[in-house]
Amino acid sequence: MVYKRYNIMSFQFMHKLPTPEYIREEYPLPEELMKVKEQRDAEIRDVITGKSNKFLVIIGPCSADNEDSVCDYVNRLAKVNEKVSDKLILIPRIYTNKPRTTGEGYKGIVHQPDPEKKPDFLAGLIAMRKMHIRAFSETGLSAADEMLYPENWGYLSDILSYVAIGARSVEDQQHRLTVSGFDIPAGMKNPTSGDLSVMLNGVYAAQHPHHFIYRGWAVRTSGNELAHTVLRGANNKHGQNLPNYHYEDLNLLLDMYNKMDLVNPAAVIDSNHSNSNKQFEQQIRIVKEVMHSRKLNPDIHKLVKGVMIESYIEEGCQKVGGGVYGKSITDPCLGWNDTEKLIYDIAEYD
Repeated sequence: MVYKRYNIMSFQFMHKLPTPEYIREEYPLPEELMKVKEQRDAEIRDVITGKSNKFLVIIGPCSADNEDSVCDYVNRLAKVNEKVSDKLILIPRIYTNKPRTTGEGYKGIVHQPDPEKKPDFLAGLIAMRKMHIRAFSETGLSAADEMLYPENWGYLSDILSYVAIGARSVEDQQHRLTVSGFDIPAGMKNPTSGDLSVMLNGVYAAQHPHHFIYRGWAVRTSGNELAHTVLRGANNKHGQNLPNYHYEDLNLLLDMYNKMDLVNPAAVIDSNHSNSNKQFEQQIRIVKEVMHSRKLNPDIHKLVKGVMIESYIEEGCQKVGGGVYGKSITDPCLGWNDTEKLIYDIAEYD
């Protein structure tokens, strides 16, 4: 079948992209990694369901903009993982889609495999999959990514062990229903408004079965019992950042969970974004406060299953084209030295 370029109102249809099935066949996940992923998925599932006392650390760059530096970072992470795997499960952040508040700026490797060149979605889909497979192959650490576009899930569904649903996506019906068909954990963030009930309603929708249209198919899902909450802070009507990682916030979330018909109550705390006012160095203090809150209250200890941390090789951020290897071109991140120390500190908490 030949697909022609055509216009509908303001849409200009440029060219048809390959299906997820085609991309997966062209760039298959090696069979030995399938077995590793099964084991990793089972370990992470046991944390969310409460069978395991291990703690999740979802950590890595704000956006995965360069294959070499991202894989370098994940290899460093793997060496640390060998020393803390009895207490922690390290899940690399390899975020290949970047939501933008205004729609402007770098949107991730799927849009621009080269951040300094024009969008190329075919090359981007291939670059996304190749980077995930390379990082996994070199380290044995299956990763997390953010599902900015629900229809893209199939391009990575055989590789990922964790998916994040962002603050601007959590209210969207298609995101919620797509998550209901996952067999891996999906962390659903509170919206930028900070309304925890919106986030919990998203979890409720994701945990239940649905019928809907997906990639041109009528589909049916069975519900995802591993869908859970992520606290990332909020913005008030004046545009000010409001944190929601404090002890009182965790207690409030616990109370709200107890009033809803949800299985596997679980929360992951995002230490950056509005929780840190994007002051990346504050992530260290925030994570330690969260760990302290877990020590103070057994119910909070049971509820809080992990943290999210934005870190890269070099601390801070730079503009696109800045040329510093391993430095974020989106939100500022912790540098490697602080990252390594923080992971060891987390492992010291009970």
